[in-house]
Amino acid sequence: GSAELAKEVTLVPFINAGDGGHQHPTQTLTDLLTISQTKKTLENMTIGLCGDLKFGRTVHSLVKTLSKFKGNKFIFISPVELVIPEYIKMYLNDHNIEFIEVMDKLDILYMTRVQRERFFNEADYVRLKDTYILDNKKMKTAKEDMIILHPLPRVNEIATEVDTDPRAKYFNQVKFGMIIRMALILKLLEVK
Repeated sequence: GSAELAKEVTLVPFINAGDGGHQHPTQTLTDLLTISQTKKTLENMTIGLCGDLKFGRTVHSLVKTLSKFKGNKFIFISPVELVIPEYIKMYLNDHNIEFIEVMDKLDILYMTRVQRERFFNEADYVRLKDTYILDNKKMKTAKEDMIILHPLPRVNEIATEVDTDPRAKYFNQVKFGMIIRMALILKLLEVK
């Protein structure tokens, strides 16, 4: 909630570049630019979100935003301990599905890391961190035009062998992130 509090009391331009485990609006702008440049639309897609959906603020912001576009469907893939929070569920109906069963249905696969820093117990992190790992074998059932996104950094949830797959767009995402954030800073520096 620090970003909400800050915007109420500041007299200078303010960018929310991430709010703890809640939201990450600048990453969402990056994700939207990557999706629109690659898929040429932000509508009528099936988006799989995989990994730490409970604490993944990039996922929270992206679901909240993409749910405003027509016809988007979401598939949540996570261990039961890391399901999407209730305050995000109000935007849509969710369900957990096994990773391999949905690959052929996805237009976008948004991978996230299990975030060690969000756990109070190291044993729980170790138990959950390798639940879902995307590799070339799993990619065989995916659509030819599906794209893979990841806000980075990755730990081991995407095998490096996937990096050369033309559907892997997370490095493009990094480039678009730089462009989006430069544009935001320029906007704040505009003199009226």
